Formats: sequence, structure tokens, C-alpha cells
Amino acid sequence: MKEKEKLIRGYTLIELLVSVAVFAILTSAFLAAYSTLTKSVKLAREKTILSGMASQYMEIVRNLPFSEVGTLHGVPSGSLPDETSPVIVVLAPITYKIYYEVTWTDDPSDLTALTGDAYPTDYKQVKMKVLNTTTGQITAFTTSVVPQGLETPNNTGVMQVQVFNSTGQPLADVDVSITGISNGVALNVKTNADGQWVQVGLPPGSNAYHVVASKSGYSTDQTYPLTVENPNPVNPDPTILAGVVTNVPLQIDLLSNLTIKTLNNLCQPINGIGVQTIGAKTIGTSPIVYKFDQTHISGSGSFPAGQIIYNDIEWDTYTPSLTIATLQNYNIRGTSPIQKIDVLPGTSQTFSIILTPPSDHSMLVIVKDATTKAPLEGAMVELQKGGSTPQDYIGYTGGSVWVQNDWTGGAGFADWSSSTPNTYWIADPNIYINNGSNDIQLLKTGGKYPVGATSTLESSTYDTGTGASNFTTITWAPISQDASTTLAMQFAANDDNATWEYVGPDGTNQTYYTVPGTNISASLSNNRYVRYKVFLKTENDKKTPQLSSLNINYVSGCFTPGQYLFDFITPSNGDAYTLTVTLPGYQTFTDTFQVGGNGTVEVLLGK
Repeated sequence: MKEKEKLIRGYTLIELLVSVAVFAILTSAFLAAYSTLTKSVKLAREKTILSGMASQYMEIVRNLPFSEVGTLHGVPSGSLPDETSPVIVVLAPITYKIYYEVTWTDDPSDLTALTGDAYPTDYKQVKMKVLNTTTGQITAFTTSVVPQGLETPNNTGVMQVQVFNSTGQPLADVDVSITGISNGVALNVKTNADGQWVQVGLPPGSNAYHVVASKSGYSTDQTYPLTVENPNPVNPDPTILAGVVTNVPLQIDLLSNLTIKTLNNLCQPINGIGVQTIGAKTIGTSPIVYKFDQTHISGSGSFPAGQIIYNDIEWDTYTPSLTIATLQNYNIRGTSPIQKIDVLPGTSQTFSIILTPPSDHSMLVIVKDATTKAPLEGAMVELQKGGSTPQDYIGYTGGSVWVQNDWTGGAGFADWSSSTPNTYWIADPNIYINNGSNDIQLLKTGGKYPVGATSTLESSTYDTGTGASNFTTITWAPISQDASTTLAMQFAANDDNATWEYVGPDGTNQTYYTVPGTNISASLSNNRYVRYKVFLKTENDKKTPQLSSLNINYVSGCFTPGQYLFDFITPSNGDAYTLTVTLPGYQTFTDTFQVGGNGTVEVLLGK
């Protein structure tokens, strides 16, 4: 029994020693952690103090007149304390010394490319230093002070060149040429990260400088002189005034290609067609001077049969039209797209003109949606007149359209058909098909929509029936979304019903269709099968984008979207024609017209 008690006491002692050792280890770790925490607290406090002093004492600098920004014993001189006479600040238990260093700073654009900068005193750099007298550590804060007017030699001015792309974003590393018309100035510089170049010290003069912005692979923009042909330029050669900043905005972007095809109603090429192509951009007013205005003959020179090719042109809205000589031999049956084409930066696009034999009296009727201005296919167009020679002509606007306004049939359908018009292929879990409205929207979880993430739905495959299909425009409803939400589209087309590469308006997967009525990328042309992909996103957990209907317009062969030509018709001879346009889902349009010669009528249908 005694031996057992001794054994028990022995174990108790061992346990006690182990416990003491463990306690000592924990205590040591705690003390080390406490020491680290204390240092962190002191460091954070130090940073807070320094930040507060920087804000307070830099504000003193900002409130000084520019001429007084300097130190008591330095150059430039001024009223700020320097190292020999610092400000003493005591925040127990530490004493701080605050002082300044001020130096002149030269603007590198100031005269360096002209005759050498005789005035290297453009700005002032102020460095405020805080000395911790306990640790000896110095912390510095720096700012620049700019005078109200740019420093420049007497009797000179400043030019600020700003270069943007087609969406208004600044472009860096653009070559800018500034040429003096009569003063010998010749500068070649590049824009900075903000798309700017500021040139100081230019001799004054009225319309005295010619400015050109260019970049490899991009279009060119410039200022224009006053000439007899262009007496009122939109962006004239700039005038420089002494002591004044003259702003020169220029806009460039990636070059594009445009192919114009002249075809008969069987889509066969026709050579020898004169086409004048005019862009929407102007470089002069009163009279209007277009930036792009060229006339060519299809199939001539190096052009392929029935084609006119414009390579390396800039983004613009181009309107091709037949020359007067060509109109004597042909009538326009329609165009694809309608009347004009929006050529986006960095794209290759096609405009087709469908021609018929000449007619003395004709009427081309173009039918569009009144809101989106998209062409409407399948509209019945009727032209009637009474009188001594009653006439009744009926036709339908060309082209075809794939319409989907219901997705409640569910996923897993590879091919879309008229027997399953409410199905699709696949969708993210966050996509919700509202059975009440048949809309596509985001799924609400816990009373909130998912914020920040993009959810997608991919359609079934639509078969146009021929590999010669060209997809023209995309429209959808509702036409606008809440500002905190995004609804976007991409499309894919092929001839094998297997390879789906979704692209946006520029033909790449980096862009998206976000505006109803947009032209579909020409890169998808001449394919049979098509799919679309919907992208939904919100930044507000109370709002969701939604899609209630979708129209994809396309033409197979040489049908003309939203257009119908009445040719070889009897002239009015005093009895007006009544034009009636009807399309399910739209209001009926009715108006009267006199028919004589060849005319065009544009009809906008409202819902």
C-alpha cells in the first residue's frame, strides 16, 4: 500500500513539472505576441500621426500664393520653414520636427523640340519632411504645385492635342505631327497615357499650324486649312494666341474593309456598275465637304467580278448609291443592309446592291420598326389606285426572321423547330425562366438577385435552310434595361451544326451586342446554322435584366430585308395611289402617293 502511494505521489510531481514547463512556454509565446502587438500598435499610431500632420501641413502649402511657395533660406525663396528652422511639434512622449524642401520642375514638353527651354521653371515640387527625434527616422511627403497659368515665354501660346478612339477613350503612343504653316515649326511627338500632348511656347498665328494624328493600323485624323473648296472646315488648322491654351481634339481607330457587291436578283455578279460611296463624316460646312466620297465601277481594274473593294478605310456610316449613268440602265430592287452600312473599327463588312432592269415608273417600299429602325420582313405591302385605270399591286418585304419569345419549354433541345418554339440548349443555374411572363431573367435567391456574376443562356440551333444565308440585324424587347443591369448578346454560325464560336459586332469574342437594331457581324455571313447566347448581369440585388423576345433577321440568296420594289407600274396620271402596309403585331400604315418616275418610300411601323 505504501509503495502504491509513493508511486502516485511520484506521478503527481512529474505532472506538476510538465505543467510548469508548458505554462512557461505559453507565457513566453504570449509575451512575444504581446511585444509584437505592442510594436504594431505603436507603428499604426505613428502612421496615423504622420498622416494627420501630412494632411495639415500640406494644406498650408496648397493655400499659399504660387509666388510664396518656397523656403526661408532656399531657392525658390518663400515663407515655408526649412531644415535650419523647422516647426516643432510635441506629441508626448515624442517630439517631431517638420520642414520643407522646394525645387523648380521643368515640363518636358516646354520648347524642348523647338529652340531649347529657356524657361525651366514650370512647376514647383514641394517635399515635406517629418523627423522623429526619438528614433531619428525621417518620413517624406511630396506634391507638385502648378501656377494658375502655364509658365511660358512672353508672346507665345500653348497647344493641347487630345487623341481619342471611336468610343471617346484616350489613345496613348499616337504619332502627332505639328507643322507651322509659315514659321518653320516642325514637331513630331507622341501622346502620353492620357492621349495628350501639351506643346508650350508656340509663336502665335491665325490658323498657323497643321496637326496630324496617326498610328500604325489606325485611321488618320487631322486639322484642315481654309481653302476655296473647303472655306469652313469642321476642325480648322488651330489659331494660337499668346498666353492662351488652344485645344485640338482628334479621333482615330482601327482600320476596316468594305466590299460592295452589285448583283442581279439571282445573286449573280454584274460588272460595270457605277457606285458612289459617301461617308457620314464631314470635314467642312457651307458647303458640306465629306471626309469620304469616292466613285468606282464594279469589276473594273483589280476588283473581282461584281465587286468594289475599299481596304483600310476608317469607321463610319457609308451610303452607296448608283451613279446617274448607271440609273439609266438599272433600278435598285433593294440593298442588304438597308440603304447604308455602319462599318465598325477593325472589321470587314459587305454591302449588297440588288439590281433589276430599268423601269420608267417604280416605287421601292422600305419597312422598318418605328422604335429600333430594324427592317421588318414579311410585311404585306399593297399599292392601289382607282380612276380610269384602276391598279392593285401586292407584295411582301423580303428576307426572313427567326423569332423566339418563349423559353418555358426547357433546356436540352439541340435544334429549334416550329413544333418546339419555346426551348433552348443550356443555361446557367442562375438563369430563371418566368412562367408568368415567359421572360428570361436572373434567379432570385433569398429575395436577392446575384450581384457581379454573369449568367448565360445558349439557344438551340436554328436552320435557315441554305449555306448562302446572311444575318443582317438583331432586335429584342424590352429595348432598354435598368441602369444597374446588363443584357448582352453574341452569335455563332456555321455550316456543320457543330462548331459554335460566339462573337460580337466586331467579329471577335471580346465584344457584345448591347443595343437592339444593331447589324450582325458580316463574319457570320454565308452560313446555314445559327445560335445566340444571352448574357445577364446585375450590380443591384433588387434589379434583374430581362429578355421577352428576340428577332434575328437574315436573308437567304438575294432577298432584300424589309424591302419590296413595285416596278413597271402605271403612273398616277392624277389618281393617287394608296399604300397600305400590314404586319401582325404592328399598327397598319396607310398613306397616299403620286407615282411618276422612280421613287422610294420609307414606312415606320409602330406597335
